[in-house]
Amino acid sequence: SMTEKAERVWADGCYDMVHYGHANQLRQAKAFGKKLVVGVHTDDEIRLHKGPPVFTEQERYKMVRGIKWVDEVVEGAPYCTTVETLDKYNCDFCVHGDDITRTSDGSDTYDEVKKACRYRECKRTEGVSTTDVVGRMLLLSRAHFCLDEWIDKHKDDARTLATNNDAASPWTDVSRMVASSKTLEEFSQGNKPKTGDKIVYVSGAFDLFHIGHLSFLEGARALGDYLIVGILSDHMVNSYKGENHPLMNLNERVLTVLAYKPVNQVIIGAPYDVTDDLIDQFNISVVAQGSRVPHHEVDGVDPFAAAKRRGIFTLVDSKNDMRTEVIIKRIFDRREEFEQRNKSKLEKEGANGTNGV
Repeated sequence: SMTEKAERVWADGCYDMVHYGHANQLRQAKAFGKKLVVGVHTDDEIRLHKGPPVFTEQERYKMVRGIKWVDEVVEGAPYCTTVETLDKYNCDFCVHGDDITRTSDGSDTYDEVKKACRYRECKRTEGVSTTDVVGRMLLLSRAHFCLDEWIDKHKDDARTLATNNDAASPWTDVSRMVASSKTLEEFSQGNKPKTGDKIVYVSGAFDLFHIGHLSFLEGARALGDYLIVGILSDHMVNSYKGENHPLMNLNERVLTVLAYKPVNQVIIGAPYDVTDDLIDQFNISVVAQGSRVPHHEVDGVDPFAAAKRRGIFTLVDSKNDMRTEVIIKRIFDRREEFEQRNKSKLEKEGANGTNGV
């Protein structure tokens, strides 16, 4: 019957800049079956149908593997989903959002599986797209920020993403630091740390979530049994990064971090300074910081002073040089490539006198 879960379901895509829209699509796909198999396209296939991706296929495979609803990744999956592919990986059907994906020649990439009745649809989540992010970079606008008084607006978004690998029972705890009273409001029942669990804490912006972040979180999670991630407010990140940073607002950053396997709990709008109170309140055993990120001191305050004094501070090497700046550079380089392509196309038409100028 339709209500019975399939053994294995298929989803596929480019998953270039992974955002909570992708994560939510995969969460919904997982709800259709016991195992979710995700096909990820090669750089060449994407270049052919859409234009060059920001991240390489190896980077994209790792990012998709890290999402907590994903059970298997198929590398180099064909751009058009076929019945043959579904059969090859023993998948009952494929699940896709209710937006149509087209090949370079304009046909629906899911046409064949739709005709074979091996297609299911889930609601497309309006996640920020690569195009949006490029726009934010170019505009230097702060219009996407969440105000510090933001509290309730995105509770439900976070609650739906706070599920376990079966996309069923709640899995991730979400806490909000209410600055005024320093109390926490929990808005998602997740699995609490068990007695005796070694709790690790990290904090940061996690803007334009990338493989450097994921590798860091995996390293931090390996230091204990339970990982809490503090996510700084837009205002705080902006105070040390300036310009229009962060490029993803607090809500977007929280939901993306929540989608990843190493993360057990997030604190939304975490304090910059990791205080004794915070360490005690969450029973933190280890406070970790990435060794490859520039260390920001706001007003000369070392945010890790308490952890260092208690001897619980440690550095984690993500062994990955990906940084927000690298992504911005890749996107700007790509923009020049697109502009150049358009320009030479116009010049060709001009030379042939076809554009009527």
